[in-house]
Amino acid sequence: MTPFGHRIAPVIARVRPGFSLRLNRDEVDEAFEVPLAFLMTPQNHKRESRDWNGLMLTIYAISFGNRNIWGATASILRNLYERIYRR
Repeated sequence: MTPFGHRIAPVIARVRPGFSLRLNRDEVDEAFEVPLAFLMTPQNHKRESRDWNGLMLTIYAISFGNRNIWGATASILRNLYERIYRR
């Protein structure tokens, strides 16, 4: 559940090379690949403050090249790291 009341059910899948996606443009702007090892390295998980309609929020952000994964997506990835990799 996000702070804004959205329920998100993350799904992990293993896909074959060459698979194709059909994006819902109402939900996502784009899709791109990031190595799992990079996403599961805690040093890549940064905490940032962002203004949302006058409310300062502290969120996770993961930068990969010129891409920035943040908000709910970054929080889901951090949660995955904490549940599987963190000992």
